[in-house]
Amino acid sequence: MALAIGDAAPPFELTNAHPSMGGPAMTFDDASGALGTVVVFECNHCPYVIANIGRMESMAKRCAELGFGFVGINSNDPEVYPNDSFEHMEKRATSMGYPYLHDLSQDVAHAYGAKRTPEFFLFDAQHQLAYQGRMDDSPRDPNNVTQSELSEAIEALMSGQEPAVKVTESIGCSVKWKV
Repeated sequence: MALAIGDAAPPFELTNAHPSMGGPAMTFDDASGALGTVVVFECNHCPYVIANIGRMESMAKRCAELGFGFVGINSNDPEVYPNDSFEHMEKRATSMGYPYLHDLSQDVAHAYGAKRTPEFFLFDAQHQLAYQGRMDDSPRDPNNVTQSELSEAIEALMSGQEPAVKVTESIGCSVKWKV
């Protein structure tokens, strides 16, 4: 069941493929920033994620500078997509600037209602969902971006406002569910 705007962030404790960024396991509270938290469901193989790696890194860095937490979660079934195994996550994580958590049971993806990779969930300082969806309207080509909903939602929270756009459809690959 998907989260609705205003819902509290579902708690989690997941293994971190990038323990130098946050430790060997992390909870939502560990990932949280003083002003809010971005949780992105992502993976290793999706061409939409791959096309967004640089922008996600920039967003994670910007979030850290602004006082927002940023964490990636991979919920894909590694039996179906071996490239999304924890071992492959560890390899990718060496070049990442944020924690990369493994949701092997897929319980967290179900609790959040994640449908695609990448899909972003922005929570405010009280851990309530303020925005859900895509980073922007051109996930495969940053030169064609005309709307940056995630950035605009972060700016709104920083200004003490609600985001003008609270929900968009994420654009990417489906989460690879276990059978």
